[in-house]
Amino acid sequence: MVSEQKQKLVQAIAEKVKEYPIVGIVNMHNLPAQQLQVMRSTLRKKGVEIVMTRKRLIVKVLNDSPKQDLRQLTEKVKGMPALILTKDNPFSLYATLQKNKSQAPAKAGQTAPRDIVVKAGPTNFAPGPIISELASVGIKTKVDAGKLAILTDATVAKEGAVISPKLAETLKRLDIKPMEIGLDLVAVWENGLIFDAKQLHIDETEFTRRITEAVQWAVNLAVESAYPAADVVEVLLQKAFLEAKAVAVESVFFTAETRDALLAKSEAEALAVKDQAKL
Repeated sequence: MVSEQKQKLVQAIAEKVKEYPIVGIVNMHNLPAQQLQVMRSTLRKKGVEIVMTRKRLIVKVLNDSPKQDLRQLTEKVKGMPALILTKDNPFSLYATLQKNKSQAPAKAGQTAPRDIVVKAGPTNFAPGPIISELASVGIKTKVDAGKLAILTDATVAKEGAVISPKLAETLKRLDIKPMEIGLDLVAVWENGLIFDAKQLHIDETEFTRRITEAVQWAVNLAVESAYPAADVVEVLLQKAFLEAKAVAVESVFFTAETRDALLAKSEAEALAVKDQAKL
């Protein structure tokens, strides 16, 4: 009976996997139940579904799926895994999960999600035993105006390193919260390709800057090469008019458009001659 129930469960999950073009693996380790419920509700409104079941059943669904190379996703199953399904794209999924994460203090025994860096600058600590405590985790300090100041940026834990009790306490005293509470996206499958979470990270501010810069370069190139694209036609006409006017002024070609410039030029030259002749 139990086996039959499991088969029906696997079949139901397999149908869901077949329905969605994007299949991902998330790790729910250390995620509070209350926050999980909130996130499930939020993601459901965005068309994202989370399927939670035992690890071995997830592996079976992935291995048995007819989707191209979906079985490779089994290598990414770790921690407390769940399937995450969407009809959007991997990059949007990653961004959505990141935006729904919150910062939290580090606890002893946890793994650093990225390099943990303590920035240089002033602190609120008075000189005392805290100096040796900071030094023990690789943070150099000096006394400045009666308070401790951190001399240089210090990487106190590399990505993947286990956080020691001493480091966890020091980070807490410095009010540094390096941990993220939320669904940890591990990898995503799309059209036979597997994307690790790191590959899906996009700095939106930097991306926008680069797009803006690329547009500016394209406009400049079109203008300089006189390429009559719709977006630069007006600029090209303005440029052509100014250049034609400049040629007409230099060659003393009198038109309604050059009249004022020619008169101003003549007056300036006459004044220059007057000054030189001291008249």
